[in-house]
Amino acid sequence: MAVSKEHKEATLASYAEWLKKSQAVILVEYTGARMKDLDGIRAKVRESGGEFHVVKNTLARRAFADSGMSVPADYLVKSTAVLFAFTDPASTAKALTEASKGKDFIKVKGGFMSGQALNPAQVKALADMPPLPVVRSQLLGVLQAPAGKLVRTIAEPARGLAAVIKAFAEKASAANVAA
Repeated sequence: MAVSKEHKEATLASYAEWLKKSQAVILVEYTGARMKDLDGIRAKVRESGGEFHVVKNTLARRAFADSGMSVPADYLVKSTAVLFAFTDPASTAKALTEASKGKDFIKVKGGFMSGQALNPAQVKALADMPPLPVVRSQLLGVLQAPAGKLVRTIAEPARGLAAVIKAFAEKASAANVAA
């Protein structure tokens, strides 16, 4: 069934909008997948703040070109689905990895992050990164550690002096009780 020019333009506009909004884009091949499997991947990716769409290669190629991204020739061949990471690229890539675990039909072709092309190994490395909230908490811990050490260092002489005064007070009260 032929697709009308208006439908192609609307689809192209949707692709362009998703590319503009996304922080990372991952292209996968899904040859041999069943609809049930793709729906499972879509649901998992949606939970992580992304979207998973089956795309037409020619329209996707035009959308990438219009967005200023040069797509390697082997990324847009065979059956192609695109994962758009709108919030956290690492957690979205991890969701794709978890959802496709044990399913041989999903093969990562590559992707883009901040306009730079990613190969499949780089996409896997992105999936292995901790999610954004974990990175933020790690950074906060690193930033707070020196301040906490400084406070303990400054407070230590006063704590030692208080311990000496308490020991003298206990010694004096023990001497008064004994007398």
